Amino acid sequence: MIDPEVHKVSWQQVGRVTEPGRYLFTFGWLTISAEDLAVWAQHPNAAFTLVVQSPADEIEEYHLGAFELRAE
Repeated sequence: MIDPEVHKVSWQQVGRVTEPGRYLFTFGWLTISAEDLAVWAQHPNAAFTLVVQSPADEIEEYHLGAFELRAE
């Protein structure tokens, strides 16, 4: 389960993935879309809000929501 204080992730935190897909991280499964990657291609320091996709008993599923632009 993700730390409640951690609710945004950067491209660096997810290993600079280059393909859309579903990835397993320490906080759970994260689905990254082509649109998410396009934002990171233009704004590598952008941070996305993690959105719970489906509450799970064992491991949580997330997708990326709104993003904020951060200084380079």
